[in-house]
Amino acid sequence: MFRLFTGPLALGCLLVLAACADKGERAVDEAFADLNVIDESNLSDVMLTVADPSEAVSYFQRATREKPDRIDLQRGLARSLTRARRNAEAVSAWSRVAAMPGANEQDSVDLADALIRSGDWDRARSTLNGIPPTFETFQRYRLEAMVADANKEWTKADSFYETAVGLTTQSAGVLNNWGYSKLTRGAYGDAERLFADALRQDPTLFTAKNNLILARGAQRNYTMPVFPTTQTERAQLLQTLALTAVKQGDVETGKGLLREAIATHPQHFEEAVRALRALEAG
Repeated sequence: MFRLFTGPLALGCLLVLAACADKGERAVDEAFADLNVIDESNLSDVMLTVADPSEAVSYFQRATREKPDRIDLQRGLARSLTRARRNAEAVSAWSRVAAMPGANEQDSVDLADALIRSGDWDRARSTLNGIPPTFETFQRYRLEAMVADANKEWTKADSFYETAVGLTTQSAGVLNNWGYSKLTRGAYGDAERLFADALRQDPTLFTAKNNLILARGAQRNYTMPVFPTTQTERAQLLQTLALTAVKQGDVETGKGLLREAIATHPQHFEEAVRALRALEAG
């Protein structure tokens, strides 16, 4: 009896083993497919954060050629082009992303950002207007404020800046932008307060320091405010204050501030020296 069943039994065992092998191979293939997706995702993150911008662009260009329907890779290409400051190409890339199935409101915000960087304010405004008002993010309102500024819609700009500040814990940059908006309008006191707020958030922000000096100088306040600076920074700020004083017609005060800037700078301050010589000669 044993011999009678040996052949069929052996064949059955082989079929079972073959089926198990097929299942095992499929499981291995699926595991490797999952692993490849994870590895690709990690590589994309690296490319968007620490890689050289040009290398990131090359990586995502290759990836999108191979898989053009992958919206995550198209987003990666658009972001890497923005990082590389290839603004015209970034606009094209974000336009493509925004038109793809699976695009969301953030993609439209990123498109508006790229449009502003390329100087297309009208299309940026139109893009932002197309985003539902329920989509409330810091970036969206920061861009809304910039567009309102460009159109000299001051009430809207102030409202958008205020909203943006309330949506972030790192508001130094937007406070500086808001202050600069006030500065261009001639609201020097408001500008000074906003620059001071920006420096409380980030004491290293040199543009806010320089803008604060401009706001004070515009009010004929030629004393240096109290905030941490390096010697080089202090010299540069004194020069800014000096030139602001000259512009206001306070030439002798400007000369004195230039002399102080030259004495403060740890090295030869050629720009301030030239300005002082021109004032003394003229």
